[in-house]
Amino acid sequence: MRMVIVAGTPGSGKTSVLIHALKSLKSRGLKSSVVKIDCLYTDDDRKFERIGVPTLVGLSMDMCPDHYAIYNIDDMIKWADANESDFLIIETAGLCHRCAPYTKNCLGVCVIDATSGPNTPLKVGPFLSTADIAVVTKGDMISQAEREIFRERILEVNPSAKIIEANGLSGQGCVELADEMIESHEVSLENEELRHSAPLAVCTLCVGETRVNKRHHRGILRRIDGFQSYEGE
Repeated sequence: MRMVIVAGTPGSGKTSVLIHALKSLKSRGLKSSVVKIDCLYTDDDRKFERIGVPTLVGLSMDMCPDHYAIYNIDDMIKWADANESDFLIIETAGLCHRCAPYTKNCLGVCVIDATSGPNTPLKVGPFLSTADIAVVTKGDMISQAEREIFRERILEVNPSAKIIEANGLSGQGCVELADEMIESHEVSLENEELRHSAPLAVCTLCVGETRVNKRHHRGILRRIDGFQSYEGE
């Protein structure tokens, strides 16, 4: 089975692009299962189910969505196997710009909104810099010159990324994304690893501390001047 992990900022068009790509896979007789990971709420599962794709929803609630996805990936693969799927597609929440959801052998897809500003690719982290494919959406809403600048910014961050310009409304570029999914490698969880370390989630705030004074906090802490240290036993 092939595994595709789709990340990106909120509102970038991840679900819309995926729906068109999934329709293309389905038209070729390939079966997919989708896991939609969000923080508090989603109804995107209904959109996937309307095109006949089995969908599992995972809400991370107070847990970092990346940590939640990594912890549950074994169960996701078993679920997709039980569906006899050719593809497991995991769409992540896009909670922060530090997301690092990709495993070494998955197809890592970053969906990024061209209207978010020319420097956005420089502001985001591993979900773009370690992606195999950067899908640029809403490019029709900016000028050709702005599109070229945006493209160059992506290549500054990730020189090896394949850039696909896509439209979540018309489906333009989504067949090309489906082609890349088909060409991706099969995944075995046994020796699978992350491409990049996940965001830190190991401080007293992570386990429910609400007091703001610095003296109450332990764990891996990072000061405003950039100094990072471990406080505690």
